[in-house]
Amino acid sequence: MKHDTVYNKPDNQVMVRTRGNEIVIICDREDQTDQVVKRMTTDTCKLAGYEEWDDDEDRKWILTFLVVDKDQKIVPHLN
Repeated sequence: MKHDTVYNKPDNQVMVRTRGNEIVIICDREDQTDQVVKRMTTDTCKLAGYEEWDDDEDRKWILTFLVVDKDQKIVPHLN
């Protein structure tokens, strides 16, 4: 994937954007999130954030993945 690029075409089921070592994926339906996490999670790509955006009919689910070195660990920040 290219750095700082939006991958959004009319036939895409999700919107994908890269930003440095982050990959942001916006889902239109909650049932898409599990499949996206399964496909994206690897030894070097980890889920780093999850956010539900809006409460109306146009609700979106925003997943942020972090691309890391194989030996690097991701420690979540708890609120």
